[in-house]
Amino acid sequence: MLAAISSATLLGVRGHPVSVEVHVANGLPAFNVVGLPDTSCREARDRVRAALESSGLAWPNQRITINLAPTGVPKAGAVLDLAMAVGLLVACGEIEPELVAGLAFLGELGLDGSLRPVAGALPLVDAIEEPGVVVALGNQAEATVVGPETLYCVPDLRSLVRALRGDEPWPAVASIPEEESLEDDPDLAEVRGQRMARFALEVAAAGAHHLLLIGPPGAGKSMLARRLPGLLPDLTQAVALASSRIRSAAGEPLPSSGLLRRPPWRAPHHGASAAALVGGGSMVMRPGEVSLAHGGVLFLDELGEFAPSVLDTLRQPLEDGTVRVSRAFGSAEFPAQVLLVAAMNPCPCGGSGAPGGCRCPESTRARYARRVSGPLLDRFDLRVDVQRPNPLDLLSGDPGESSEQVAERVTSARRRAEERGVVANAELSPAMVEQAASLTEEATQLLKAALYAGTLSARGLHRVRKVALTIGDLSGHHGPLTADLIDTALSLRIDPFHPVGHAVG
Repeated sequence: MLAAISSATLLGVRGHPVSVEVHVANGLPAFNVVGLPDTSCREARDRVRAALESSGLAWPNQRITINLAPTGVPKAGAVLDLAMAVGLLVACGEIEPELVAGLAFLGELGLDGSLRPVAGALPLVDAIEEPGVVVALGNQAEATVVGPETLYCVPDLRSLVRALRGDEPWPAVASIPEEESLEDDPDLAEVRGQRMARFALEVAAAGAHHLLLIGPPGAGKSMLARRLPGLLPDLTQAVALASSRIRSAAGEPLPSSGLLRRPPWRAPHHGASAAALVGGGSMVMRPGEVSLAHGGVLFLDELGEFAPSVLDTLRQPLEDGTVRVSRAFGSAEFPAQVLLVAAMNPCPCGGSGAPGGCRCPESTRARYARRVSGPLLDRFDLRVDVQRPNPLDLLSGDPGESSEQVAERVTSARRRAEERGVVANAELSPAMVEQAASLTEEATQLLKAALYAGTLSARGLHRVRKVALTIGDLSGHHGPLTADLIDTALSLRIDPFHPVGHAVG
């Protein structure tokens, strides 16, 4: 009258093993679920009952108690439906206990007995301790990524019961299709003109430096940003697994192979809330856009239109590469190693930069400038002025280098960063900067002048040296950083709210 079935639940982007304990006893008919279930878990009673009856299986008209252990871990969603149904069948004697030994069950039941895929199959299967796992057909690709010892994919409850009893063989596991990208990256060759902005894009890709594009509407800021993922190398196995885990937990689509290989691209609307951007929730803590972009690019278009309080939530994730969400019932940690790219107008009307083009009063411009806090602005290694391209470049100009050509230099620069012990130069610690980015006397004097002038902060000093190091890696420079490299790095760090050419920390 007692059965224990293995399953798992999601905590943030990680799976947590759960033991579904089912007790069936005489008494007034009842169905109780305990162990910190949410509403969707409690509703399993109706789904499980309808699924059993639709599959030709008897529903025990007895007192049923289901405990989800460990009881201190919150459970959410319908992922435990299948484990509850199998537990009921074992507790009622419909299935022998030894037939489910060494198996875990994950899936949502339809009222007709069908088995539906669940969000987060990748981290859920990864958390399973049993050698065998039963999932829905739609979760096969994700489950295969983490490679359980034995994987069974079934279409419905009736097929599962018949396979457990030995009445028919387990459904054959289909082969995983070849790697298929979710979308193709547009080519940088489509961008005409914009020499400085293209160069900044290359530097950002090579060193993983956060980039801010400032310019009037129609200058091509969004077009440039959208071509950045095409310059980045493929994800490493560890980053690909982490990024796929996050996407799976959020219920986002994955490639046909179940594993992301290309850097993701996320572009939330400027009306997004803080929880949407960095993650959160009440009982179910979901990853935000900054985590969904892990290993790739987070693009914030119309940066000045985001709520200042929302933007400031990015300061800690950009510095630490992780987001930690704490609630009364627990906490969750989400990876958030992203390359941040933002675009904004120089003023609300977008006409600043052209003689007589701006219609904004000074007070409005000042208010607009304050929407991006100084500490957040300081985290952008690159701040580039993007003006409307020359009409001749648009009409008859030759296309620039393709993404493939630029990506080769980016890959070469990344190899030099790997020799320093990091993935990209943006990850260098202050001690590593002192070792890898030594300065010539002329370069030292140039930085000293910027520090004394107050146009460069202590954090900005290290970031300028990292950018200069990346520029040197792209050009094949060896040895101490020269004044030319430092000057180029400073020119890529303008003050967005003052005339072009002024650098700030």
